Amino acid sequence: MSFSNELKSNNLSLWNKAHVEHPFVLGMKDGSLEFNKFKFYMIQDYKFLIEYCRVISIAISKAKSFEFMSFLSNLLNETLNSEMKLHESFCDDFGIKKSDLINSKSALGTQAYCNYLLSIAYKFESELIACSLLPCQWGYDEIGRNLLKDNQAKEESFHKRWINAYNDPEYQNVTTWLINYVDSIKEKVDNKIANEIFEESLQQELKFWDSAWDQE
Repeated sequence: MSFSNELKSNNLSLWNKAHVEHPFVLGMKDGSLEFNKFKFYMIQDYKFLIEYCRVISIAISKAKSFEFMSFLSNLLNETLNSEMKLHESFCDDFGIKKSDLINSKSALGTQAYCNYLLSIAYKFESELIACSLLPCQWGYDEIGRNLLKDNQAKEESFHKRWINAYNDPEYQNVTTWLINYVDSIKEKVDNKIANEIFEESLQQELKFWDSAWDQE
């Protein structure tokens, strides 16, 4: 079993709670998710992406290989200069103003997740930082693929557009690269610590979904 699949298998129940069974995800699948929950989520996701970029920046400074440094640099550029603009455009199309994104406060779940990732970035080497980022990148990729195959969302709905967004080939390529990288570091890291980091990131993912569902 590959290292990434080992990490996922070790935490499969938690993975499924966050990425398969969560009512937010199921609401996107059948098109029943209320817009106010989606708006809350999109605002908090915007806040998260800003801090996510800080985590990537720290990881770049700690990267031991040129290949990983190059990957992270491209990811940072893509997130800062493309994904953030696409996020703003998506929101604007559905009546969520840029001022809402900028002026709204971060929810406690968002703050906790960001603080956790930043703490890992400051404390550990780049290989373990990758383990902390994998649940988010891989989780959204899997959600997107699963919902594209099986959903009842209307074609012009925000549900359908969100599903399509996470089926972008470029996003999927990033996921594949990160999975392969994590697979390559099994002999370089303490596997117990890597699993603990992966598990806690999954916990934070679940709390982030809970926060959006409950509009914390």
